[in-house]
Amino acid sequence: MGFWNTTCNSTLEDMRIGSEEKLAGNFTFHQLALIIAGGSTIVAYIVSFYLIWQHALNYTKPREQKHIIRILFMVPIYATSAFLSLWFYWHATYYQVISEAYEAFAIASFFALMCHLVAPDLHEQKQFFRQLHPIKPWIIPVNWFAKCCGGERGCWRVPKSGLTWFNIIWIGVYQYCFIRVAMTIVAVVTQYFDRYCESSNSPVFAHVWVIVIEAIAVTIAMYCILQYYSQFRQPLAEHKLGLKVLAIKLVVFLSFWQTIAISLATSSTVHLVSPNEKLAYPDLKVGIPSLLLCIEMALFAILHLWSFPYAQYKEGSKVAFYPSPDPSSGIPPREKEHGPKKGGFAGIKALGDALNVWDIVKAFGRGIRWLFVGAKHRHEDPSYQLKADTSYPMPNNRSGKSTDHLPIASQFRRSTFGLPNAPGDPLPEESAGLIANAQPNPGSGYRGQARPYQDSASHPQAYNEIAEPGPSHHPTTYVPYDDRGDIGAAAPQYYAYDEGNAYNGQLAGGASGAGTTAPQNPRNSTQVKFGNALWGHQNQHHGSV
Repeated sequence: MGFWNTTCNSTLEDMRIGSEEKLAGNFTFHQLALIIAGGSTIVAYIVSFYLIWQHALNYTKPREQKHIIRILFMVPIYATSAFLSLWFYWHATYYQVISEAYEAFAIASFFALMCHLVAPDLHEQKQFFRQLHPIKPWIIPVNWFAKCCGGERGCWRVPKSGLTWFNIIWIGVYQYCFIRVAMTIVAVVTQYFDRYCESSNSPVFAHVWVIVIEAIAVTIAMYCILQYYSQFRQPLAEHKLGLKVLAIKLVVFLSFWQTIAISLATSSTVHLVSPNEKLAYPDLKVGIPSLLLCIEMALFAILHLWSFPYAQYKEGSKVAFYPSPDPSSGIPPREKEHGPKKGGFAGIKALGDALNVWDIVKAFGRGIRWLFVGAKHRHEDPSYQLKADTSYPMPNNRSGKSTDHLPIASQFRRSTFGLPNAPGDPLPEESAGLIANAQPNPGSGYRGQARPYQDSASHPQAYNEIAEPGPSHHPTTYVPYDDRGDIGAAAPQYYAYDEGNAYNGQLAGGASGAGTTAPQNPRNSTQVKFGNALWGHQNQHHGSV
């Protein structure tokens, strides 16, 4: 501690404003900067709030658009923070940390938006990434690290599992939310106790440590964003992903690195730029970067009109598609459906959704939980387990509404379907019994293979709307279970379907034969009608064994 001066060496004389010479006409630099920054901030406000309002009015895809609205809010927040920092030099630190903290949420929202462009929710995103192929190598410099640190066996190797790759990107992005907010709190507290000292890069003050930690965190987050973009540049080309990445990357780069560069150049230890008769120390330290940010935010607001357009979300707009996780499978992309406008009166509900950041908090918690599961036990993590998701809508249930609130739905789903159950034991979930003794369909094209990610309309379902109770005189048909649900392993599961009965109560390939044993608990017509009412009539497609 004795080697460094523990007193912040920026004096009040260095920071005085008012005695500078005129820079243009009757205006000093500070006065002229306020005029230019104010005009730029107004332009940024008008353009940004117009685009935000249009997204709120055409709120047909809430899962995507709430993240877009959050990203668009970054421009007016940055412009406001920079203008207030320029106006109130002495309190600039407090205004700057507001925009810096919001930057982390904007980056996280941008990553969440890209995730929703490949699949509508986290459940399907995990399904998608389980089947992701091929997984592209890491971009530089991590690919260099991999070559010199063990190659395919080293710690920098490309994951074999698409879900592992997804989770690495996930935690790499969301860690920045925590670190940036934590560093914001550190900056405010240390500034209050005069231990921040923005004018010094001495390690005895908090300023240099906050800069280093934030620089590492934002570099990791932006690297993960670029890696994700590299993976999906072609599949998501219709969404102008490159332009979106450019808009986010430039905002982060200019807001952070140009401020850091000016801070280092004007610090007392480096001292590359010095105050003079026309530029006071606050003009160099705060005024120039704040003025540049206000001008840049006006330009970015205009750029966002092309990078985050609202026209594609209007009712009747061009149809978009989700990409396929494996283009070589030949499965066509799945169509995105436009829902009704859900923004509420004047888009107020849409703005409320965007301002509620609880989903980002949960996403960070999920990433931390995955990170600390441990490499040896990571396969036991629930995110790697395909689990029954009985609330997921069946193919004809296009509304996407869950039936969990209906008592008959819960009872129907938890039925044993004729499976033995010990007295007093809780009833198993439907998928638990169906998977227990399932065997591959000899006539299936996916014999022993994982069924590719596809639209559920491409294969049939189990419920027969014309089935009647009674003995069966029809051949037994094997129907693949709809593997869109998160159930068990990725391999296809099968159960026996009898054309004469709604469900014969026995598993395909069971001990008593392939669906020929009399059911212990056959479905009657009333139960079949309840199933059809809950999940819709399903198309028939039978093939005799």
